[in-house]
Amino acid sequence: MKLNLCVLASGRGSNLRAIINAQRAGKIKSRVRLVISNNSKSGALKIAETGNIPHYHLSQKLFGSESHFVNEFLRLLNKYEIDLIVLAGYMKMISPRVIKKFRNRIINIHPALLPKFGGEGMYGIHVHEAVIGSGDMVTGVTVHCVDEVYDHGAIILQKRVKVKKGDTPEILQKRVLKTEHKLYPEAIKLLETNKIGVGKRKVILK
Repeated sequence: MKLNLCVLASGRGSNLRAIINAQRAGKIKSRVRLVISNNSKSGALKIAETGNIPHYHLSQKLFGSESHFVNEFLRLLNKYEIDLIVLAGYMKMISPRVIKKFRNRIINIHPALLPKFGGEGMYGIHVHEAVIGSGDMVTGVTVHCVDEVYDHGAIILQKRVKVKKGDTPEILQKRVLKTEHKLYPEAIKLLETNKIGVGKRKVILK
C-alpha cells in the first residue's frame, strides 16, 4: 500500500532526508507529498525545495487565532490527500483537532526507548543528557503513534543502541541519530505493508 506522507519538521530535516532517500532507493513505496515546518529557516524546507516537494512555513504566529491556523493545516492535508503524518523533529504539540481527524495516522520518532526518557521537555540533547545521567548502558530509538499526550501513544517499532563508556550527550546523539535514519523508513514500510497495525502491537528489533 502506497501512502501519501506529510512530514512535519522544525530543524535540519535529517530524518526527512532519510525518508526521501529510502523512497528513491525503492525501500518504501510511500511518497513524501508535503512538508510543513513551523520554522521558516529550517533545513527541512530547503530539502523539500531541492526535491520539488510542496512545502509550507506554517506557524500559529502567522494567524489571528489557533482555529484559523488549524483550519489551514487541515486544508493542506486534505489538498495533498495525506494518509500518514510523520513527525521528524517537530517541536510543536499537534492540535487535538488534527489528532482526532488523523487518529492512528500520526507517527513520531523519539531518541530513546519509550516509555523511558519521554514526556514534556524530553527532546534533542536533553534526552541524551538524561540517559547518560541515569547510568543506563542501553538506550535506543522508538517510533510510536501520536496521541494527545507527549510520547504516550502505542509503540510501533524500537531498536536498541549501546551507551559506551566515555560517551558525551553529543557523541551519543550522533550514534542514536544514525539509527533513527534507518528505523523510520522501516516503520513506514511496516505500516504500508500492513505487517503491523498502528496501536495493535509492539515490535522490538534486537
